[in-house]
Amino acid sequence: MKVPISWLKDFVDITIPIEELARRLTLAGLEVEAIQYVGLPLPAGKVEGHTSGDSVLEINTSGIEWAADKIVVASVSEMTPHPNADRLVLCKLYDGEQEHVVLTGAPNLFPYKGIGQMEKPLKVAYAREGAQIYDGHQPGHILTTLERAKIRGFDSYSMICSEKELGISEDHEGVILLDEDAPVGAPLVEYMGDAVLDISILPNTARAASILGVAREVAALTGQPLKKDEGGRAKDEGGRMKDEGSSIDELLSIEIQNPQLNPRFVLGLIQDVQICPSPYKTQLRLKLAGMRPINNIVDATNYAMLELGEPLHAFDYDVLVGRIANSPHVKIITRTAKPGEKLTTLDGVERTLDEKTVLVCDTAGALSIAGVMGGAESEVYDASKEVLDAQGIEAKEGEMPGGKSSMRSQSTVNVLLEGAAWNFTNIRRTVRAQNLPSEASFRFSRGVHPAMAERGAKRGLELMQQWAGGVIVPGLVDNYPLPPITPTVAITPEDVKRWLGIELGIGEIKKILEALEFNCSLVADNCLLAAAPDHRLDIGEGITGKADLLEEIARIYGYERIPETRLSDELPPQRSNPALEREERIRDLLTKMGLHEVVSYRMTSIEREARLGMDLNPAAYVRLANPIASDRYVMRQSLLSSVMEVVERNARMRERMTLFEIGPLFIASEGGDPSTGSGQGLPNEPQRLAIVLTGPRGIPGWQPVDVTMMDFYDLKGVLVALLEELHVGQVSKPDEVGYRNPTYELPGNPTYEPAAHPIFHPGKQAKIQVGGRPIGVFGELHPLVRQNYDLPASPLLAAELDLDALLALIPERYESQPVPAYPPVLEDLALLVDESLPAERVAQVIRQAGGRIVTGVRLFDVYRGEKIGVGKKSLAYSLTYQAPDKTLADKDVAGIRTRIIRRLEQELSAVLRS
Repeated sequence: MKVPISWLKDFVDITIPIEELARRLTLAGLEVEAIQYVGLPLPAGKVEGHTSGDSVLEINTSGIEWAADKIVVASVSEMTPHPNADRLVLCKLYDGEQEHVVLTGAPNLFPYKGIGQMEKPLKVAYAREGAQIYDGHQPGHILTTLERAKIRGFDSYSMICSEKELGISEDHEGVILLDEDAPVGAPLVEYMGDAVLDISILPNTARAASILGVAREVAALTGQPLKKDEGGRAKDEGGRMKDEGSSIDELLSIEIQNPQLNPRFVLGLIQDVQICPSPYKTQLRLKLAGMRPINNIVDATNYAMLELGEPLHAFDYDVLVGRIANSPHVKIITRTAKPGEKLTTLDGVERTLDEKTVLVCDTAGALSIAGVMGGAESEVYDASKEVLDAQGIEAKEGEMPGGKSSMRSQSTVNVLLEGAAWNFTNIRRTVRAQNLPSEASFRFSRGVHPAMAERGAKRGLELMQQWAGGVIVPGLVDNYPLPPITPTVAITPEDVKRWLGIELGIGEIKKILEALEFNCSLVADNCLLAAAPDHRLDIGEGITGKADLLEEIARIYGYERIPETRLSDELPPQRSNPALEREERIRDLLTKMGLHEVVSYRMTSIEREARLGMDLNPAAYVRLANPIASDRYVMRQSLLSSVMEVVERNARMRERMTLFEIGPLFIASEGGDPSTGSGQGLPNEPQRLAIVLTGPRGIPGWQPVDVTMMDFYDLKGVLVALLEELHVGQVSKPDEVGYRNPTYELPGNPTYEPAAHPIFHPGKQAKIQVGGRPIGVFGELHPLVRQNYDLPASPLLAAELDLDALLALIPERYESQPVPAYPPVLEDLALLVDESLPAERVAQVIRQAGGRIVTGVRLFDVYRGEKIGVGKKSLAYSLTYQAPDKTLADKDVAGIRTRIIRRLEQELSAVLRS
């Protein structure tokens, strides 16, 4: 939010340098990201303010200084055509010291050309010879110094300035025309020089999304009083109205169908206004605050919104009367949209609305999207040809600027003004659904107190009357069905000491909170009762409210002043979290293997998960009552589906991806209706591990690497290594020869068996089991499933494991083996077995029969052919024999080999191949 310092001074005196003010605001939670100087002296270099120690707060600065003796207010009394140029005029100008003839080509001065001496001279911003300004014809901000030159036979040494040349805006099509009260000869910097603070308004500082909101913070931080009017309100907060004419209740009424979505709605009416441009100082403030001036009526709504933080909307009252057959009584209704209902908004876009969008309507239909944007049909309209010409628009008959259809032939005369409060969650959802951010929705989506609706409406009507004349119809129509509870919190100096570590008396606490407009009262000798002001929605009740108040005290006292102290409370007992530690162990292992962790959205849609080719039950999904996007309305039931979306988004940029994610699924609990959330308990959240590999095995570089594509066995290798490093199932027991064998375990070694999962390629997938318990499935993605994703041609390998089951199989303790002190014996065995027998089963029997002496079993060859017969295959294994306490002799190895072969023959009908 951009905050002009001159506007801020309307509410609070600023007695410290702007740089120091920016530092204090930043440390108090309102981060000043930049300072723009518009005419005021610019500090050299960056602004730096020391917080404490060696830490430095840096704020970007920019802008231009208007030299007091070079850039002044001047008056132009006559304009004559240039004798040699149609697009130039000669201006008779007085700068407070002498008259000048100034050459200019500003198109907004052409209407005054050749009319003679003007009764009321135009007030302009005049730059004398030698003044330093921005070059209005160069992109960006390029400084230039005015020098004397000949242009079409006339001396040119000075100029009438545009906004771009003075650093106000990017507009350089016309020169600045100041208000009539501008004092001729006065330095321009004294008349309208300014500085603008660019403040980052976070959701928890929404109370400060206005000039008055920032002024409250400044007053509390600097000790200056907030300026009040005679009625005790903050200056310019509204309430100073001149009421004339008939009662408003005879003309207007309000119906609120859902107070939860619209807790308050206020209407005011002003008649017989005259639409014209706003005063230039008003336009200047709006521009410095980042808004485009439109006309005096629209500017009044925007000005009041920026000033007080309450967005307003103005309707053409006569259009509303015409929509209901010229009935003198207009009824405004707030309701949710009907299925398929449409509305053309102020930007000229026809929008289809969903059933959760709140509308402001009359009895004839929708008028605006509540809290977001008004409708085109009932907007305040300026039909003057001068406005259309100034905007460079040719308006055809029956058409408004922007191509919006209109039957109006005259400007708005009677204005109906809306001030309201809306459910911030619903506004946020509507903005996302319609992709329609606005200044109003920025504030409403962060929460605006309903008390501000009346104040904003009064201030808006007051400004309209000042700038557009007219008569304010007495009173307001105010429907307030759901006032918020005013939180009241008790706080003591002991609370401040325990929570913040600082010593503050009850008087100091009261002073800080009252500076922030809390209503404080002493209920005991050492206890303060603080009620939140009626412009704040961010103060809770109970322990939450106490934390909120202590945060306010810390902000205003100064975070940088709080001393560093040791924790005085007793530390809680330190207990381990085995499940979390094991989960982190899995992350570490996968990362060491070269995989990258991703964190994907837990919200998804049934359509997204259906792409993975699984049978889905829509009724089993947990549905969100307030989804962040229309295509993320349920909680996921497949972690692999979420990771696949990440792969798809990155496939165009990266050929090789090795990703994994650990996260929960969300399974609807029994009872209740998952489609509506009615009566539904918390969902079950089983944990899953998903892994995806695709692309070449290595990335080409200056050294040779294997760039062939990864396949099924690359993924299996990752899983085998992971389970081995986790020591899954390694609960040792004595073997047949007296050794304790850590590889012969209960419940059993992980086994890899063929699977038939629909999302994986047949024959290129397997399931993982430990002791007969399945823990996951992996394989190459099925070709039909691949078609549902935008993926490269390389194979995509994926796995999804039951993390809860896997964590339960990781032992708390396992036996570690010392580095062998005795040499191994290496031997190869070639075995003839049935084609259907898995190689892993053969290896398992070899390990069991060999006991602890067999420390390694590796399959290195598979042979099929006519020589060994149909339905048979030859498996060749490399075996490593190694004892921990002696060197094995040939007879030791021969005995173990015999036992292995005998077990293979008995259990698997395997035959040793000669």
